[in-house]
Amino acid sequence: MQPSVPVPTPAVAPAPPDPGPAPTRAELVALDRAVELAGRGAGTVLPNPVVGCVLLDPTGQVVGEGFHQRAGEPHAEVHALAAAGDRARGATAVVTLEPCNHVGRTGPCSEALLAAGVVRVVVAVRDPFAPAAGGIERLRAGGVTVVDLPAHAALESADDTAAAVAGAIEHAETVNRVWLHAVRTRRPFVTFKAGMTLDGRIAAPDGTSRWITSPEARADVHRLRAQVDTMLVGVGTVLADDPALTVRDADGTPVGRQPLRVVADSTGRTPSTARVRDDAAPTWIAGADEVGDGTRVDLVRLLEELYRRDRRHVLLEGGPTLAAACFDAGLVNEAVLYVAPTVLGAGRPAVDGGRLHTLAERTDGVLRSVRQVGPDVRLDVVFPVLLSRPNS
Repeated sequence: MQPSVPVPTPAVAPAPPDPGPAPTRAELVALDRAVELAGRGAGTVLPNPVVGCVLLDPTGQVVGEGFHQRAGEPHAEVHALAAAGDRARGATAVVTLEPCNHVGRTGPCSEALLAAGVVRVVVAVRDPFAPAAGGIERLRAGGVTVVDLPAHAALESADDTAAAVAGAIEHAETVNRVWLHAVRTRRPFVTFKAGMTLDGRIAAPDGTSRWITSPEARADVHRLRAQVDTMLVGVGTVLADDPALTVRDADGTPVGRQPLRVVADSTGRTPSTARVRDDAAPTWIAGADEVGDGTRVDLVRLLEELYRRDRRHVLLEGGPTLAAACFDAGLVNEAVLYVAPTVLGAGRPAVDGGRLHTLAERTDGVLRSVRQVGPDVRLDVVFPVLLSRPNS
């Protein structure tokens, strides 16, 4: 008799997430408002996520709103609960991000919602930060009905509600794209910024570049700088332009919280007298010995180190060689370009020296917005293929 051959037990697929009941129209409208509120925290909450929360009473009327305003201060849910007061009991909370379920610098929002008597929670995006995740499960264990929109989207329905849910999730992901990308990849979100002529030049052949863009565009750049926590340049830019890399007012005075200034300097050429070495803002001269192979800075390692230092949003300010290297490495997530209505015909391009040899190797972006800033035009371009790319 032949010995019996064990039959392998078939693998059991994990149960799909429970989506909960379908969202109501009033809840999806409230989510649009929550996304709008979340955006108000851009820059001030880093390294935390932007989050918005709207509380609805059983009739669908708004009874409380809130957003995460500053890192270390109460979260969006807590602000909304405070605004609602006793009306929070029996209410529905509509949140852009899964309520946190851990004790950090503040208490868990899942417990705050339970204590306030909230009976239903609509979640647009699950929290990818493992220490804070689990809010949905904690709320359900406490008897709260949870509408898990990502789980609804996974059902792949083709009706109008499914389309509305997909759009709501996209809006919530977009407003929180900086933090979500950083947590998912363990590298900061990178925004490339450049001011250029119509023919893509950032400086004339003799090196002059002040000023290609208008005072209005430069003021807008300072508003952009105020929303990031890090600014990155190459040592070539420091040697050529000696930039201050600070957030300044119309008079040129540094104002508000200053981002970390980072200089990618493989060979230690940053002068001791460079303005980035002053005390107007913190500075890190990133050398090849620290984040490289001893001869050249490794940009991926540089970004990973910035993440370890709690930096989540890098504004890549220059120069063209560093920009090309970042594009080559697939590290640029979006671009903000200020285009002046002028032509040079020669000079330094905004991006130069990359490895691309043929049109097929290009990196395609999606134009997200266009608006006039003084006499110039601001273009906002996102590179979807580079968003939330897992760390290799």
